Amino acid sequence: MNTRSLAVIGFDADDTLWQNEQYYRLTEEHFRDLLADFAEGEQVSERLLEAERRNLAQYGFGIKGFTLSMIETALEITEGRAPGKVISEILSIGRNLLSHPVETMPHARDVLEALAGEYYLVLITKGDLFDQERKLAQSGLGDYFDAVEIVSDKTATTYRRIFGKTTDGPERAMMIGNSLKSDVVPAIAAGAWGVFVPHELTWVLEQVDKPEQAPRFREIAHLGELPKLITDIG
Repeated sequence: MNTRSLAVIGFDADDTLWQNEQYYRLTEEHFRDLLADFAEGEQVSERLLEAERRNLAQYGFGIKGFTLSMIETALEITEGRAPGKVISEILSIGRNLLSHPVETMPHARDVLEALAGEYYLVLITKGDLFDQERKLAQSGLGDYFDAVEIVSDKTATTYRRIFGKTTDGPERAMMIGNSLKSDVVPAIAAGAWGVFVPHELTWVLEQVDKPEQAPRFREIAHLGELPKLITDIG
């Protein structure tokens, strides 16, 4: 471990290192089409979001919970009369989500290659265990990380636990991600740096106000700006 002020760097995965939300959006469009005979597309999306919000505590984040929320929404909108072929198609598009290709974000590989060995790198992601493991393997980025943490949620407690596994602790750690709610705000609350990398398709339930008054909050336009920021902080 180095002796600089920054020693541990955590990275979010979905929509930070590789594309993810765009596939959910395409699936939602398909879902709206399936229920076009029963409700307007906007109403379908609103009811789906309500179901996702309700179900997070039970199903957690990820494709399986999303698929179950689609089925629940279909049954609610059709008042329990959703045709079997509609339910079957929902299950099919849910399975398709579990096999979508992995498209890494610009600069992701170059940045990880530059930082690996210089800092202790941790991948910190939430969602379905099998799906996250699949995407990490297909991305080809796994070898750059010293540790991988797949968690049910990201809170200040989560970051204190993960960063506390090293002798440096949160005070010498940084978390980078596209979600202010999951990657930035709780990391700062834990005592780490929080670096926001905006993504145009960030899920609405991951959006909160920027903690612009927090001394350890930073924002960069893309991952390519990260090495300079780390140098400036370190």
